[in-house]
Amino acid sequence: MPEPILRVLAFDFGLRRIGIATGDTLTGTAAPRPAAPAREGEPDWESIGREMRAFNPGRVVVGAPYNADGTGGALLPRARRFAAEIKHRFALPVSLVDERFSSLEASDALKARRARGERRRLRREDIDSAAAAVILERWLSGEPGEELP
Repeated sequence: MPEPILRVLAFDFGLRRIGIATGDTLTGTAAPRPAAPAREGEPDWESIGREMRAFNPGRVVVGAPYNADGTGGALLPRARRFAAEIKHRFALPVSLVDERFSSLEASDALKARRARGERRRLRREDIDSAAAAVILERWLSGEPGEELP
């Protein structure tokens, strides 16, 4: 019996914005969505809730900010709290996935699209949500994540 198709929503936590991406286990790809605002690290839960209702995921993936040397980054405790709050509010399984270099990878990909002729100006929100897509594609490709209890 084939595995059921799982829709997944991913977040790249930030103090000013939270990047969002959607994807599924059938295609194994992710697509950026508009970023949600945050104020001093406090997410706009109304925006997050709208995305959750619109996409109705079966799982959530949150980027875990680690330093290049593998130690926890300064935002790791806040990203963990955000992930735990997602699990609590929406009663969904949540995975934390290493997000090292995801913003750089996303920025490079967006710049390459621009170089190929895309005219739209590159905004920070675009990078945040493209980074969420990178994080989600890592999870979809089988990169191990930490499951929240």
